[in-house]
Amino acid sequence: MPLSRVEIATPSAERLINRLCKHWAHKLEVEQSDQQATITFATGTCLMLAEPDKLVVALETLEEEHLDELEGVVERHLIRMAGDEELAIVWEN
Repeated sequence: MPLSRVEIATPSAERLINRLCKHWAHKLEVEQSDQQATITFATGTCLMLAEPDKLVVALETLEEEHLDELEGVVERHLIRMAGDEELAIVWEN
């Protein structure tokens, strides 16, 4: 299974998870607990974990071709939800 992962330095990891889950909950399957979430897309799964001073995001797809697409979707939404906070997002796969 193709995987991609990123660790994003941010003091707002929990807030970002909450905002993304609320945004996606109306059209995607979202499971959320205090500091983590799983979002199920048609092309794969996004796992998010809030740690002190960082947000860890892992993506998993069935096909390699969907990984870049899913990275783009998650990255665009993270940047939008962060507002004025600058996020350095460099995917590792």
